[in-house]
Amino acid sequence: MVDYVEKLIIFISTPIYVFLILGEIILSNWHNRKLYTVGDTIQNLYLMISNMGIDVLMRGITLFVLLFFFDYRLITWDTHSWYYWTLLFLAEDFIFYWIHRIDHMVRFFWAIHVTHHSSERFNLTTGFRSSVFQPVYRFIWFIPLVFLGFEAFDIFIMYSITQTYGILVHTKAVKKMGVLEYVLVTPSHHRVHHASNVEYLDKNMGMILIVWDKLFGTFQAEIDELPIQYGLYEKKIDNNPANVIFHEWVSIYKDVRKTKGLKNKWLYVTKPPGWSHDGSTMTSKELRDHIKAQKE
Repeated sequence: MVDYVEKLIIFISTPIYVFLILGEIILSNWHNRKLYTVGDTIQNLYLMISNMGIDVLMRGITLFVLLFFFDYRLITWDTHSWYYWTLLFLAEDFIFYWIHRIDHMVRFFWAIHVTHHSSERFNLTTGFRSSVFQPVYRFIWFIPLVFLGFEAFDIFIMYSITQTYGILVHTKAVKKMGVLEYVLVTPSHHRVHHASNVEYLDKNMGMILIVWDKLFGTFQAEIDELPIQYGLYEKKIDNNPANVIFHEWVSIYKDVRKTKGLKNKWLYVTKPPGWSHDGSTMTSKELRDHIKAQKE
């Protein structure tokens, strides 16, 4: 059943993606904005295919683990009810917010997620610029949903639906969306998320609902007077395929190797990106605090 529904989602969404991407390419060139380059687009597709390959390999393991924990569920639902699917959507969007936040706040997970942020361009194909190895551990975050009584197959289906929306917000073509800005993750919100400006770093982690960011202090509106710069903060990387995926792992290895003391070595893996034992580099929060102190 889940395989059929996911194929249906792909069947419906693929022509929509193609139509919108072609439209964005034509409009961006018409207005001389040139949001796309051949090299960047090929790289986005390469990362998507790499992610999909690992995802296919992990599907059986993920499903086995989720079905194993199904015997321990705390609640039983009417799976055909509207409130079941509404609560699953809310629970999964909430879980995604924390997955995404941890991806940004723990350097081990950032080393996996960083590929998604490594492009200096922002367009619809950036949404396909996947965190290649995330399918290896993603199932861990779904286990609480099974405990809450949601079916493993339904979790897969809802994830596919929310991912479809998550791709569509990767665009400069849509400006602010009025009242929707208060509830949904809009293209404006997600542009902020991909920015390398200090003021924008590690903000707007939600997939569909922006309310989680507003509740937990990670929200930042797009500022008209602060043009967004894309890519990684103070870092340019060699765009060869292997380096795009593994460059942060290499950086972690170098930091751990040159640092004395097991505690500091461990902290280089588990602290936020930018943390250093001697203050030579700073996290996003430290950078913002530093700028704030300079202004006072």
